[in-house]
Amino acid sequence: MSGELLQVAGGLGLFLFGMSVMTDGLRGLAGDLLHRTLVSVTRSPLTGAASGATVTALLQSSSATTVAAVGFVSAGLLTFPQALGVVFGANLGTTVTGWLVALLGLKFSIGGIAYPLVLGGALLRLFGRAKLASGGTALAGFGMIFIGIGLLQAGMVAYHEVVTPETFPDDTLGGRLLLVAIGIAITLVTQSSSAGVATALTAVFTGTITFPQAAAMVIGMDVGTTVTAALATLGGSIETRRTGYSHVVYNLLTGLGALLLLTPYAWAWETLNPGMLNEHAELALVGFHTLFNLLGVLVVLPVAGAFAAMMMKLVPDREVQLGEGLDRNLLKEPGIALGTTVHVATQVLIEALVLMRGLLDSPGQVEDEQLQRVGEAADRVQAYVDHIHLMPEQVDDWRRLNALIHLLDHLQRLLDRCEEEPERVGTLLQVRELRPVAANMKEMLGQLLKLIDQARWEDAKELSAEFAGQMDVQAELLRSAIMADMASGILEIPEGTSQLEAVRWTRRGAMHIARMLNHLETLHA
Repeated sequence: MSGELLQVAGGLGLFLFGMSVMTDGLRGLAGDLLHRTLVSVTRSPLTGAASGATVTALLQSSSATTVAAVGFVSAGLLTFPQALGVVFGANLGTTVTGWLVALLGLKFSIGGIAYPLVLGGALLRLFGRAKLASGGTALAGFGMIFIGIGLLQAGMVAYHEVVTPETFPDDTLGGRLLLVAIGIAITLVTQSSSAGVATALTAVFTGTITFPQAAAMVIGMDVGTTVTAALATLGGSIETRRTGYSHVVYNLLTGLGALLLLTPYAWAWETLNPGMLNEHAELALVGFHTLFNLLGVLVVLPVAGAFAAMMMKLVPDREVQLGEGLDRNLLKEPGIALGTTVHVATQVLIEALVLMRGLLDSPGQVEDEQLQRVGEAADRVQAYVDHIHLMPEQVDDWRRLNALIHLLDHLQRLLDRCEEEPERVGTLLQVRELRPVAANMKEMLGQLLKLIDQARWEDAKELSAEFAGQMDVQAELLRSAIMADMASGILEIPEGTSQLEAVRWTRRGAMHIARMLNHLETLHA
């Protein structure tokens, strides 16, 4: 029987690996389109639940959806109550995996065509490019899932006479609670509730366990995911901890409701069609899994605001510094981490432009603390970007990451100039011939900030590029005039040198701003 045991273990392992491969392929195929849709569609907990369920069903990963929701809250793109809707919906979206296993893997076994699917997917992965390669990866993973289910089913059939329903706890309250604990343990070991549900479906299909026993284990598997969520919050941001704890509380309540629902659900099956529960136990099980998750969402959505308020009291706010909101947990999803970083970097850029406009207005009123605050924020963003790792074939994200790196480089240079050369600004404001330059730059910065606030990225890029070009011409004229005055003795060398450096400061500042806005437009395109 050791061979069959290895077959069961191998089937489970192949299922887990297939799920991971398929999810990676689906992410690459969808890019960040689904996550952008998540933000655009989510306007309330209700729409959040719908979009969360849809994205999870398409990506086959509730963790990816949850991490995305946390990232969007950190970046200020979603409110916490909206994100809660997404998290609740993600729970419902995970039930799609059970339907795939029950219908395609067990009821209408597609194991025979799974091998060609793996071969075809592998060939696309090897020889295709970009989206085609990602599609091949998803296809190969899909095939592996059902090969794994086939092995799992064949291995369990061999234990049909050895492992029976009598081997497991009786269908009593105590027995059900023990089965819930077993389900939690299975999820902790496999780190995947989907794998546990697939195993339970296969076991109930082969008669290894009864429907009530399998249902109690599935409840435990749903509750078991909360342990992973709780561990993921360690060292995380406020939004991460709130979301993780919310997931724990919600799943515990849903699990309790599911236990209360189990007996009426089984009674309804037997009453409507006696014997059907045993004959189609796998369909009854996946239907039960979907039902209690759906009811959980329907019950919690009307009180989502109160639920969110409760969680916000449990995990209170603290003062968030500029450049924060970049949670290390988001790095599990590089595309989400990148999108969140773009939002935070844009905020830091805005503060830098406000700071520069303040310098040009009254340099003495811009304190060192302001420069330090913006500088430290830029450093935090740059340090975080160092941990975002992508592959060149992720074309869109790769392009955006490169643009972000360039933007941060020019931002650091601009801040260095603001910090190290404040006397240049003083010269601009004191010398009559140079005051128009300072006034023009100040006006340009004001217009830029308005355009950025309106998300008119293309217009902001064009304005900054136009101003940089004008500064090139004006700087050359001013430089020639200043040097002529120095040569004729109208200006002393130190005074003339100071004016030349002030003109150079303005010219280089305009150049850095233009290049930042060029990269910013790429990031928000």
